[in-house]
Amino acid sequence: MPYIKYYLKILILLLIGFLFFNENSSTAKSANSTATLPEGIEWLTNDSDPIFSSPNAVKGGTLRTAILSFPMTFRTVGPDSNGSFRSAILDNQLSLINIHPDTDKIIPEIATHWAFDKDKKTMYFKLNKDAAWSDGVKVTAWDFAYTLDFMRSEHIIAPWYNDYYTKEIESVTVYDDYTLAVKSTKAQPDLYMIVGISPTPRHFFGTLNKDFVNEYNWKIVPNTGPYQIEDFKKGKYVNFKLKKNWWGENLRYFKNRFNVDRVNFTVIRDFNMLWEYFKKGNIDTFALTMPNYWYEKSNIDVFNKGYVEKISFFNDTPRSASGLWLNEDKNIFSDKRVRVAFSHGMNIQKVIDSVLRGDYFRLHQAYIGYGEYTNNTIKARPFSIEKVESIMTDAGWKRGSDGIWEKEKMRLSVDVTYSFDEHTPRLVVLKEEALKAGIELKLQLLDGTAAFKKILEKKHDVAWMGWSTGLRPSYWESWHSENAHKVQTNNITNTDNKELDTLIDKYRESLDEKERIALSVKIQALIHEQASFVPTFMVPYVRHGYWRWIKLPSNHGTKKSEDLFDPFGSMAGGLFWFDKNVYDETNKAMKSGSQFKPITIIDERFKQVEGRN
Repeated sequence: MPYIKYYLKILILLLIGFLFFNENSSTAKSANSTATLPEGIEWLTNDSDPIFSSPNAVKGGTLRTAILSFPMTFRTVGPDSNGSFRSAILDNQLSLINIHPDTDKIIPEIATHWAFDKDKKTMYFKLNKDAAWSDGVKVTAWDFAYTLDFMRSEHIIAPWYNDYYTKEIESVTVYDDYTLAVKSTKAQPDLYMIVGISPTPRHFFGTLNKDFVNEYNWKIVPNTGPYQIEDFKKGKYVNFKLKKNWWGENLRYFKNRFNVDRVNFTVIRDFNMLWEYFKKGNIDTFALTMPNYWYEKSNIDVFNKGYVEKISFFNDTPRSASGLWLNEDKNIFSDKRVRVAFSHGMNIQKVIDSVLRGDYFRLHQAYIGYGEYTNNTIKARPFSIEKVESIMTDAGWKRGSDGIWEKEKMRLSVDVTYSFDEHTPRLVVLKEEALKAGIELKLQLLDGTAAFKKILEKKHDVAWMGWSTGLRPSYWESWHSENAHKVQTNNITNTDNKELDTLIDKYRESLDEKERIALSVKIQALIHEQASFVPTFMVPYVRHGYWRWIKLPSNHGTKKSEDLFDPFGSMAGGLFWFDKNVYDETNKAMKSGSQFKPITIIDERFKQVEGRN
């Protein structure tokens, strides 16, 4: 197709008043419909890796679940979009390819085939011609090209995405409606992780403008996955509905998954109330990860009479960076010596041994579980009143009359912002132990949405939270100075270290896997030296309680499963199903007073040897 035809289309659209493409857009520059595929391409696919769903799964029913706070927006980019509910929306937006959760090999999603260019920067993709948006419009290669326009736009107010889709993705080339290439800005060993992007519905968004953030706050954007938001009431609920005749339902790695017709999220702001909902059978599943729920609170009739079952399932996946995040922009934490002393004043092991019954493991740093990319020589700073005394004295601080360290009218007294009341006992122990070291922790429990907003606005002293993980360590968003001293970025410690910046930039630009691994190890060592993150716990398993009408496959989950009852995630979600016959049987038994054999499953198939501190 000659360029003149493209520009004629632009002229026609201008004449009728609908300017869909901007001739200066990155799509117009990077997506070239006149390109010719190189000769000798070796097309690959994967239709032979193990299926991890169950052939016994049945369709129908509803999963009733809950969220502790209503999302601040349905947008997945821009201000206030980085909340926990975002994953429920993104997990229903497929990518070109994905990774098999047990073999780690590439598997198809929207693309049926892929190929690697010899430049090690470019991948080619053939799209599934059946792929469609939830409004019925076909997914084409142009939707992937439009992703660059969208993610590079200043109007989405998302600096991380602006940066990533500029510095990591060079171009998208469209050969026809169902064939494209995505080119990285540089060669890299994990190319598929960079260029296996998701489409963006150009027919829905069109040309973006300065009103994007407000205009799309609560709009339901078309997606490509199995479920779409059906209805919602702000502050109350969000309900998802399975699409009828979803285009992907019979594909090898999607078959017998995403089985329930609806997924209903009810807002239950109090965790204790959520437990009550679950015990009454109004919520179908409940995370029993916390020891007091697994051991004591589950020792009740609905479990003992077999109406509710329990499972402990070990996984093998990168561990969440969970802990205490210190805001270096606060005067009290501007001195690294104080941050190091603070770390030594946190008795994490006491919390593990007392509150958590020794079931959790000490997290030694932020990047555990990434294979060779993890610096396993790093050990978390142990609790030591002597070290705190030595460091603080050398830094010119003295103990006040109440035992808290003081210097120039400043006390080592900080707010710890958190959002989960069930974590209060852990923090109470930390608070009591910290007092012995001359540190005062003032616990600040907020609603989940309010806490996350405060943290992203960098108004916290100390944030108690954890971040989600990826297949490889990612440093720029959380540790580079470009994201310090500004709101709505993930650098919540406001770390501004030029040496660290240099290493992170080299890591992002490296063409060699061995060099990237070496840089990763050095970066983690510098992050440890920075002492603005105090690692706490890692949990190498998931534990659930679930009403017996919710069924799991015989393998229960995959190596990467972090929630056996995740309804959406395309990598490992949607494996369970609802059994109406068992539902009726259970309710009948409860009314008559009869019972079933109690069931507790311990699945250690993917258990790894985890070191304790």
